Amino acid sequence: MIVDTYGVPTYKEANPIIISYVTFPFLFGMMFGDMGHGSILCMGAIYLVMKGDNEGAGMMRYLLLLMGMFAVYCGLVYNEFFALPINLF
Repeated sequence: MIVDTYGVPTYKEANPIIISYVTFPFLFGMMFGDMGHGSILCMGAIYLVMKGDNEGAGMMRYLLLLMGMFAVYCGLVYNEFFALPINLF
């Protein structure tokens, strides 16, 4: 899905998708880093996860959920809510 554009690994080749499922949402969260926008993304992903049908979304809904959670976390670290600085720390 994320790395399929580079080619699908053949038999006895390492599959980088396992590492990408963990590192890509974290790097996205570091780049996006906003509690407000991340919570909207997280709520939309929770709706997709709760809906639960397998029409097209597949694992992408869980990837979106992780991306939203990491964006909220990094937004908390960056002290930003809808691109406005807040003084939590």
